[in-house]
Amino acid sequence: MSSDLASLHEVQLSQRILEMATAGVYRESLFEALGDVASKRQVRSAIATAKQFGLRSDPTLRDSELGTYYQVDPQRYQSFQALLAASISPLDREDVATRLRRLTELVYILVRVSGGITLLLTAGGGLCVLNGQLTVAAAVWSAALAVAGVWLLQRLLISSTL
Repeated sequence: MSSDLASLHEVQLSQRILEMATAGVYRESLFEALGDVASKRQVRSAIATAKQFGLRSDPTLRDSELGTYYQVDPQRYQSFQALLAASISPLDREDVATRLRRLTELVYILVRVSGGITLLLTAGGGLCVLNGQLTVAAAVWSAALAVAGVWLLQRLLISSTL
């Protein structure tokens, strides 16, 4: 297998599982076939996704060593193919990896901006205290606290996603 297959996305894994299951396939065979491009956990997740798009198990063909036998519901599989084709625009000049990298960079910039604004507002509140404007300082620090909350929420969401 080529090295670019090592980074298969879950949808692509699901697509491969559905293609394999059109002729029928056992669960353990999926793990073996996709083992060098995805972990067992990723394959399990892709199987769950593929079930939403036409993958179904046949309990009568279950094997004690090979596990569940999967087949494809042709109508649901065709709807998945149409959805997949619609999600990939031939007009896009950038590949998905480049777009994802750019979006990730933008998210990190937004987090840095929130952190910077928090620091500026905190320092501004301190300057207001030094000038004797306690009411303004309280308002500025309240704004700093609100922006800090947004900043912490952004960091939490990023750390849980990546």
